[in-house]
Amino acid sequence: MEMRPECVSVTGEEKHTCSCMVDVEKMVADENPDSGRLEAERWEAQSIYLVPEWLKGNNSKEYRPQLVSLGPFHHGDPNLLPMEEHKRRSLVQLIKRSKKPLQDFITAVDDVVQELQGAYGMDLDVKWRNDKRSFVDMMLTDGCFVLEIISNHFLDYKSHDPVFSKRAIDRIGSIIQSDMLLIENQLPLLLLKKILGVLLPPDYLQVEMDTKINLMVLEFLGREDEDLDMVNTRLRHHPLDLYHGCLTYKEGATEGPEEESTVNDYEPMPSALEIHEAGIKFRKSNSDTLLDVHFDMKRGVLTMPVMMLFDSTESLYLNLMAFERLHVGAGEVVTSYVICMDDMIVSARDVAMLRSNDVLVNMLGCDEEAAKLFNGTLSRGQLLGSCDDLRQVQYNVKAYCGKSWHKWRATLMRTHIRNPWAFISLVAATILLICTLLQTIYTMKQNKP
Repeated sequence: MEMRPECVSVTGEEKHTCSCMVDVEKMVADENPDSGRLEAERWEAQSIYLVPEWLKGNNSKEYRPQLVSLGPFHHGDPNLLPMEEHKRRSLVQLIKRSKKPLQDFITAVDDVVQELQGAYGMDLDVKWRNDKRSFVDMMLTDGCFVLEIISNHFLDYKSHDPVFSKRAIDRIGSIIQSDMLLIENQLPLLLLKKILGVLLPPDYLQVEMDTKINLMVLEFLGREDEDLDMVNTRLRHHPLDLYHGCLTYKEGATEGPEEESTVNDYEPMPSALEIHEAGIKFRKSNSDTLLDVHFDMKRGVLTMPVMMLFDSTESLYLNLMAFERLHVGAGEVVTSYVICMDDMIVSARDVAMLRSNDVLVNMLGCDEEAAKLFNGTLSRGQLLGSCDDLRQVQYNVKAYCGKSWHKWRATLMRTHIRNPWAFISLVAATILLICTLLQTIYTMKQNKP
């Protein structure tokens, strides 16, 4: 008679081990052909992530909101609790203005609760998975807060309102912007669409609604209206994804993972000073997409977007790079560009060179701080990006700088050609040398017997 295996251990650790083994047995015995597909769909649905500790390093604070929690990951943080009252006020104000019952909004969010939970994937705490009502309430409140903030309904609030008045937004708006661009503090734009669907007429076109949401978010984040052309009209996953799409847009390209680079070996970009010494001229591009980088080898001109450095730049780029690291399909454009800038900036002198050529605006106080930002915080622990466009530019610039003739010509241009008097002296000296040489040859021929 076959005995059924029993767990006879009495310690907590052994009970836990036995329970885990039972779960493993169930998973091994599972012959459902759809289990693998369902698991893959869950991974694909996730677009909002908790940043693992190995990726955060010493920069944990750059992933934490300063003022307001959006979504489940930082909900209940004691440092952010003061904003909960104001989020509730925004919910009440929005519903009053709409003249629609609260239940309409709850139903709208509840209709997509699985999609909203799926956006947070396996990082979503089990309490939010099991308590669907609390999850819907939290998402509705946070979604209404974001809509009130980005809709500029100043006149619906008192002039001295500490959060929603124009005076308050002017004061704390930049902090809310930064909080909205943290990978752990994202709200799916689908949530805003469902809430907006209750507010707008029933015949409002879905495509127009997607465009409206994209536009509202981009305007609040300080982006230009033209950015909508870059991200088409489809609804992005969340504000960080929308912002990332603006920075990495390439006209005529289809979305998806980066193609494999045609340049096999990574060629580090020469420093800004080395580029200048090789005679290459810097030019600022007409857009700020990070893929608008071009090198004209015939003219020796490197065109690149203007990079703005503010106090929030460190947090912004760390979160953009974390999104690329964790989200399949996000590409590696931002990471590649940051590594490229790290190569170009070796010291404060390189920062000064880029500033003087109008391709970098430094609001950090001094060039040393800008150099430290790229050489330390942003580039530390990052993998080499595989963006084909940037890698090809780096390869060409490196090859150009490696030719001695370009350096000699650049030195000649800087030393003599740019100064008209020096140039005149050089020409005169050259003519004198030629005349002297001709005179010597003529004299030698005359004296020849």
